[in-house]
Amino acid sequence: MEHAQEILVIIVSSVLTLFLIAAIVVLVMIAKLVSAARRAVALAEQVIESAEAATAVIKNAGGPLAAFKIIRNLMHMAEKFRK
Repeated sequence: MEHAQEILVIIVSSVLTLFLIAAIVVLVMIAKLVSAARRAVALAEQVIESAEAATAVIKNAGGPLAAFKIIRNLMHMAEKFRK
């Protein structure tokens, strides 16, 4: 009976060791995945901030650009009228 118990202890300890190693590998992969996700979120936030800044610039420049377009159209109309 002792011989069978020793074999079972060896088998169980080997299986537990394999599960422990597998769990460590999985945890390391999860940690890398979380790190990559954090970097992606930070990059997305920067892109959003950049887009918001560009939108603000376009919004603020809309008035002067509209006035410039009106003046340009008036000049074109005057040129057509002269011909």
